[in-house]
Amino acid sequence: MTTTVHIGCGAGFANDRPDAARALANDLAGRDGRRFLFFELLAERTLAEAQLRRLNDGQSGYALRLFDFLEPVLETCLDAGIAIVTNGGAANPTAAATRLRQQLQGTRHASARIACVLGDDLLGSDIDLQQWLPAQLDGEVVSVNVYSGADGIVQALDQGADIVLCGRVADPSLAVGPLRHAFGWQADDWDRIAQATAVGHLLECCTQVSGGYFAHPGLKDVPDLANVGCPIASVTAEGQIVIGKAAGTGGCVSERTVKEQLLYEVHDPASYLTPDVIMDLSQVHVRQIATDQVVVEGVRGKPQPTHLKGLVGLRGKWFAEAEISYAGPGAVARAALARDILLQRCTKLAPQLTPWIDVIGVASLFNDAGGQWLQQRLAQAADCQDVRLRISFLDRDKALLERLLLDAESLYTNGPAGGGGVRRHIGESLGTASFLIERTAVRQQLEWF
Repeated sequence: MTTTVHIGCGAGFANDRPDAARALANDLAGRDGRRFLFFELLAERTLAEAQLRRLNDGQSGYALRLFDFLEPVLETCLDAGIAIVTNGGAANPTAAATRLRQQLQGTRHASARIACVLGDDLLGSDIDLQQWLPAQLDGEVVSVNVYSGADGIVQALDQGADIVLCGRVADPSLAVGPLRHAFGWQADDWDRIAQATAVGHLLECCTQVSGGYFAHPGLKDVPDLANVGCPIASVTAEGQIVIGKAAGTGGCVSERTVKEQLLYEVHDPASYLTPDVIMDLSQVHVRQIATDQVVVEGVRGKPQPTHLKGLVGLRGKWFAEAEISYAGPGAVARAALARDILLQRCTKLAPQLTPWIDVIGVASLFNDAGGQWLQQRLAQAADCQDVRLRISFLDRDKALLERLLLDAESLYTNGPAGGGGVRRHIGESLGTASFLIERTAVRQQLEWF
């Protein structure tokens, strides 16, 4: 029986840094015991975007940068027997597997086993979706996916997969699957599955737990943040968890970084719902045992939920925005005048629309749709000499939005003095809606390549 398993995360989102995973793979390759590397590459809207690409091209639909992450570590991992698991298959895991198989042909790793975990994509399934989807959906449905658990990953690894390409499995399940496989933990051993889920949750955002999202100059300083290292969890058969990071990298792993990530996006620490288990973090203890080595103890589990979360991707709207800068004396007053002009122009050209207008440098992140926060801040920020006005719209009428953006650009000659650096952009806006579905209605399947 394996006594210690090492599992590392090489990416926390679709546009993370592929080069950081090299040091992770090299570190794992030098360790004893079972080792796994996973890439977490999906978010809610990126899955709908992937479905759009699949509709346009049947050989597309996996994570756009999936191979940017795989290629730098593939040889190292296959040489060392480090299994790779990722949800980067996104909307089309089989297309990713086909490409990967083609790349491996003629190499010494041509016999590597590639498994796809399918079943999360319900749009083409025989499931009666009307029974589960919301009654009213604002847009054309382009994707219907369910957050599935670790069962398919376990099955793939049990059958000898070297690389496991998944669609929308839940983020923590990317670690639950390897740990269940390596230790032979049963799916209903709730405390062990909760401990594995804690590992996945701590690692799923990659370098957030090793200092990236933690850093705050002067308050929470982090060394060599430009080279922050990917995290590694070392887990024993008894469920002890030690969080560290790849050797020779920047960043830090401390009690504080672990505590922050442990509570990240957790709605109820005593009852965190995942497809594999309901995780209870209310009695967790975090303890530093060495530099960049933190023990996590006290994670408990409760039986998994009866329902799984599903996600619908919707299209049909366009998002448009335009920006213009004002600088020097009176910059805020000129930006405020430009705002008034744009509001009047929008009332004339598109009275049915309510634009969102920010004055970046005065009020943007804290602004509101009605502009009340901005109005309060304008007088206080009168001395600011570097601001940028931004106006945005969301609507189904693309042609109308394009006209409104051109009208905003006309501030060059028709607005306050000194405006410059206009930028216009319009793109498709993908919306999402969530739903619940009974877990017994969903079935994962494997496909081998």
